[in-house]
Amino acid sequence: MSKAGVFGYELLLDLYDCKPGVCDDLTLCYNFLDEIVGFLGMEKQAPPSIFKSDGVRFPDKAGLSGWVPLIESSIVIHTLTPKDFITVDIYCCRAFSNKKAEEFCRRFFSPKRVEAQFVERGMNYYAQENAATQKELVHK
Repeated sequence: MSKAGVFGYELLLDLYDCKPGVCDDLTLCYNFLDEIVGFLGMEKQAPPSIFKSDGVRFPDKAGLSGWVPLIESSIVIHTLTPKDFITVDIYCCRAFSNKKAEEFCRRFFSPKRVEAQFVERGMNYYAQENAATQKELVHK
């Protein structure tokens, strides 16, 4: 749902106890980033990038990190293999369906539990612009 004066919307999803193996599946996570963009009606600036963490040097951080840049901002994923845990951040400067985004994540990763946080960003981004417009209207 779009709100007047808000610059952007960010959905933070924490996916617990995901299906075993998905946190290390480079192809699956790449496809997730590639497909969620169109599913949510967003536009890519470039194809997704995804990287595997060095599980030997950083055993507690073993997993993948990736992102896809959007015209409207970005979608980011981090996986942690030791606990089958995934975080997904969806930031967009136009409204999108939180419910659809969560359902998409559930389909790809089969978490047993999901925690969601939603943030409106740039609450005063348009305030100066709106104040200038109001000032012009008053002086006409």
